[in-house]
Amino acid sequence: MGLFRGLVSFLVIFLIQRSKTSLVRLNDNGYEGLVIAIDSGVPEDGKLIEKIKDMVTTASTYLFEATEKRFFFKNVSILIPENWKENAQYRRPKNETYKHADVRVAAPALPGRDKPYTRQFTEFGEKGEYTHFTPDFILGRKHNEYGPSGKVFVHEWAHLRWGVFDEYNEEKPYYFSKSKKIEATRCSIGITGRNRVYICQGDNCLNRSCKINSTTKLYEKNCQFLPDKIQTEKASIMFMQSFDSVVEFCNAKNHNQEAPSLHNIKCNFRSTWEVISNSEDFKNTVPMVALPPPPAFSLLRISERIVCLVLDKSENMKDFNRLNRMNQAAKYFLLQTIENGSWVGIVEYDITAQIKSQLVQIISNNERGKLLESLPTEASGGISICSGIEAAFQVIREKYHQLDGSEIILVTAGEDKNARNCIDKVKQSGVIIHSIALGPSADTILMEMSIITGGSHCFASDEAQSNSLIDSFRTSGLGNTDISQQSLQLESKGLALNNNPWMNGSLVIDSTVGKDSFFFITWDNQPPTISLWDPNGTLMRSFIVDSHSKMAYLSIPGNARVGIWTYSLQAKANPETLTMTVTSRAANSSVPPITVNAKMNKDTNSFPSPMIIYAQVLQGYVPIIGASVTAFIESNSGKTQVLELLDNGAGADSYKDDGVYSRYFTAYEENGIYSLKVQAYGGTNTAMRSLKHPLNTASRLSGWVVNAKIEENLPSPENDEDTQTFLESFSRTASGGAFVVSQVPQLPLPDQFPPSQITDLDATAEGNQINLTWTAPGDNFDVGKVQQYIIRISRSIMDLRDNFDDALQVNTTNLLPKEANSKETFAFKPGNISEENATHIFIAIQSVDKSNLISKVSNIVRVALFIPQADPGPDESQPNPGVNISTLMLSVVGSVVVVSIILSTTIYILKKKKNASRPRTWF
Repeated sequence: MGLFRGLVSFLVIFLIQRSKTSLVRLNDNGYEGLVIAIDSGVPEDGKLIEKIKDMVTTASTYLFEATEKRFFFKNVSILIPENWKENAQYRRPKNETYKHADVRVAAPALPGRDKPYTRQFTEFGEKGEYTHFTPDFILGRKHNEYGPSGKVFVHEWAHLRWGVFDEYNEEKPYYFSKSKKIEATRCSIGITGRNRVYICQGDNCLNRSCKINSTTKLYEKNCQFLPDKIQTEKASIMFMQSFDSVVEFCNAKNHNQEAPSLHNIKCNFRSTWEVISNSEDFKNTVPMVALPPPPAFSLLRISERIVCLVLDKSENMKDFNRLNRMNQAAKYFLLQTIENGSWVGIVEYDITAQIKSQLVQIISNNERGKLLESLPTEASGGISICSGIEAAFQVIREKYHQLDGSEIILVTAGEDKNARNCIDKVKQSGVIIHSIALGPSADTILMEMSIITGGSHCFASDEAQSNSLIDSFRTSGLGNTDISQQSLQLESKGLALNNNPWMNGSLVIDSTVGKDSFFFITWDNQPPTISLWDPNGTLMRSFIVDSHSKMAYLSIPGNARVGIWTYSLQAKANPETLTMTVTSRAANSSVPPITVNAKMNKDTNSFPSPMIIYAQVLQGYVPIIGASVTAFIESNSGKTQVLELLDNGAGADSYKDDGVYSRYFTAYEENGIYSLKVQAYGGTNTAMRSLKHPLNTASRLSGWVVNAKIEENLPSPENDEDTQTFLESFSRTASGGAFVVSQVPQLPLPDQFPPSQITDLDATAEGNQINLTWTAPGDNFDVGKVQQYIIRISRSIMDLRDNFDDALQVNTTNLLPKEANSKETFAFKPGNISEENATHIFIAIQSVDKSNLISKVSNIVRVALFIPQADPGPDESQPNPGVNISTLMLSVVGSVVVVSIILSTTIYILKKKKNASRPRTWF
């Protein structure tokens, strides 16, 4: 009952509408709380701070004009790394952390890759994760390539805040227009320029007109659109922000719907301004009359961590061995997770609070050992969460006169009807609260406290084998710590053993980690026999056993041996529950370790809306593709659902091979709190670093045309996407926090989940038929198998998008759907249809499940029926010799494939019959 009463408080959370990774809020047309973080790997340079200020100040004015006097930047925090020298201007951060940074200033993902970009996981209209600028870009060394930094900032802000996309497409730079010409992908079409092959090696330059590729019938690979340096067109910022004339976003009047830009693909052909105008920001503001003030800046320097553990010892902790499990997790945190140099205090509470340890700075294992002695020993009494928080405030103030930037790790197993009494004080304190809800009765006010203070929230069930409590403490301990110093989890496993006494397994310590490797084992009843072998087969014999706390641990000095470590635990009691946790730190501060980060798309949800799981696997800022990634979703009753996450660009996954692995989650078991854990594995010759340029980037100007002559910019970095190498084997585990689901009906659940939208419809050609391919959706989004597909065609993109049911239907009688995430293929022949002035046919698909639930309309493929006209240069009279008059051109809107079909018969086009009284099928 307590949980459901607590769920009412989440109405407040719904109103917060804050991204998990951002503190930005809109107040009277001005954006407040913007955090720009400088990475600890960036050398100290005072000019960098001044250039950041200049960039944002210029961007604020540019944004104000581009949004018709609606938005500007009001205040900005610049987060300075701890390894930079102290300065009287620097203050201590409050809840501003590197995790919350909207903009990260860090070294390029790969040498020479200074292109600004924004990391986006989701679909159009949804906020991005962060924007990445390099120091060289901020310092103005890339001005000729990308334009003024303030204009680039607005380009990336549109990605980050409003979920719009680029209006160019490096993978599909050209397309067939209705004017029967080959056009450069751009918005607006009013941007003028020339299409040329222009390649320079040293002082030798090749400059010629573009030839047509015999297969695609588009311009050859090395052809590029070189814009005129002097332009008059005002749009668009999302195409080429560097031009002086460009001061607007494309709108409904000048938007180029024909171009296969990433924005058209992802935003369903809506203009950038239409997407922005539909945002909550736009709906909650009106244009300003007066000019906005310049942004105010705060300089915040990260300093040593101040953490207070606030641990529940109430009557609720007697059940399910909670007190000892909490102490095991706290000891794990104190022994391994918290970094040297940090200050740690401990408070225990029931109906009142008691300070068990004032703040102690951890310098060696001596301080860690003393803190272990301060953990709760007995559970009894009522519960007062506010008392525990107030005592933590007192502990922190005893050493520091302010609370700003300090952290509380708050564990609660019960419900406290008075907990809301201190939420305003928590909000104003400047403290970051990481909350851990232990068991199904834990007060849900914890999640609200975490969200409003910028902390993490985790849920740990009473099922010890999930290891969720230990995982939660590790997640709460990351803070602002540099990634090279963070404790990374390699293994988190538990088993409830009955009759079979063995828990066996293996894990990989790869070369990017190995420092301070730590093996941690717990049990419920009796100490097991522990066997651990390194990659050479040497048995590790130095485990420290704490029989009272029912745990054992081994810390390996220096760097652990790289390779496969094998363990075997033999239980001495029946039944028994055993857990194994393994963590390690980066082996070399100059080599980024492989990491995995997990999250859900939202904190709260109600049936039948699906959740989306995201897991990002990176090395530094470089995505890792080809990994095996599995999600474990545990309900508050301890039931666990297992899902394989995919990076296939279909279903919930927005982009193929971007290192973000995604999946829909709909297998709700009950109302209440769910927790997420993700495991990522990379086997030998399976996972690799993706060397592709990231999507959603500022356009790079490689050259321009001045007085009919080409002026080259700096040469583009060499494309090394084809030189990818496989990674060594690795394993990582990460907690993705908690979320709450409500309005779940009793099982079995009614079928209210339609198939997911098909987003990768593609086309090829063979003889006189059109071959379509796509990834199969499922009966419930991306799980199961659909019942049938509906394929329709139209001569209008908008008609097919907005009036799909009125378009002509293709006969799919012989098309039998496959299981979700399989590759589907279908072939059909156009024929016996006519329309003299036709230039295009558009094709799209819907899928239908067994309950007759219908998916959204897929991405749209376009069939162009004309001979392309090249843009003739001064040195050519016929740019496309040899093209047969009976060529049928296919260009795919939302794909990189462009194909042709040579027909032996006359090409006809379907003409839609109006006011038809029965369904129409195209045979």
